[in-house]
Amino acid sequence: MTQRPTTVPTTGLSGFYPVLATQDVAASRAFYTRHFGFEVTFEADWYVSLRRTDAPHYELALLDHTHPTLPQGHRTALRGGLLLNFEVDDVDHEHRRLVTGAGLPEVLSLRTEDFGQRHFIVAAPDGVLIDVITVVPPSEEYAAQYTDA
Repeated sequence: MTQRPTTVPTTGLSGFYPVLATQDVAASRAFYTRHFGFEVTFEADWYVSLRRTDAPHYELALLDHTHPTLPQGHRTALRGGLLLNFEVDDVDHEHRRLVTGAGLPEVLSLRTEDFGQRHFIVAAPDGVLIDVITVVPPSEEYAAQYTDA
């Protein structure tokens, strides 16, 4: 008999946010506050907490990758492999603002995908990729893959 996986409730979970281990906390802070509207809620030379003023449940933290709060053997800065999705109302406007206006390095050009996104990707400090997305209707093929959940 195959056992069904058990569901673990998230009772007591009061928050969830990514912490990016970075080589340059100040440069990362400037990037996220200047280009993505985050505000600083705590700042030390080794750690910065950020949140959106218009949506305070959207939080992000930056941590100096050499700080001893990270376990020995895990004190490495991000070097790619991380993609943060930012869903926006008007991706074309954001593309003009961030790529054309601010000159952020675009690593994937603005395009519409069959799976239901119009998006582009820019690079942040330390190789983090920022995927700026507006959800659009998917093709029939992809629409069939979505669930009601």
